[in-house]
Amino acid sequence: GEVTGAVTGRDGRVTGVRTAAGDVLPADAVVNAAGTWGGEVGRRLGAPVEVLPRRGFVLVTEPLPPMVRHKVYSADYVANVASSDAGLETSCVVEGTRGGTILIGASRERVGFDTTMNTAVLARLAAQACRLFPFLRGVHLMRAYRGFRPYCPDHLPVVGPDPRVPGVVHACGHEGAGIGLAPATGALVTAHLLGRPWRGADPAAHTALLPDRFLTPGGAPQ
Repeated sequence: GEVTGAVTGRDGRVTGVRTAAGDVLPADAVVNAAGTWGGEVGRRLGAPVEVLPRRGFVLVTEPLPPMVRHKVYSADYVANVASSDAGLETSCVVEGTRGGTILIGASRERVGFDTTMNTAVLARLAAQACRLFPFLRGVHLMRAYRGFRPYCPDHLPVVGPDPRVPGVVHACGHEGAGIGLAPATGALVTAHLLGRPWRGADPAAHTALLPDRFLTPGGAPQ
């Protein structure tokens, strides 16, 4: 069931989680790998982290013969990924699939968990893709979908133990790179949980990823 809170011992260490069904699930450690909902799950565990939803749309064309053999970006894509602007930003990304469809993106905006389909954004993405690949003007779209990237203000994921609630380990905030970073994230979380070195060093040496970077000296969120 849905996690509603942490269960802790007298020393403050997590011993399990409570669910919406009223169950208590015992655990020696709890990993917050809730993706876009990592911020909310962290809050429920008593260890909030600044992971925010960043909405994006993707267009999907009808199946075609092989036309786009590599993922192609416009020059402003990298700048948009690194931007901290909450407003709408679009930059062209076009990628062919094995099934013959072509995926067209990418947009970014912080609008909470608003799932509204914004046709103006879809039209802008289509126009940008047609400028990059003019043959797309004669291609039909099959569908469009949207999703939410788990965004951190400093553009780095949150990976490591939380000092406020011993036993809670975060693994979220990867934005659009979660699939690619999943193997390394899993290995790093495992090293933290087992107290083992990772890549020849103490896993806590990867300070740029630790959740305490969001805390003030007194331990409160910045």
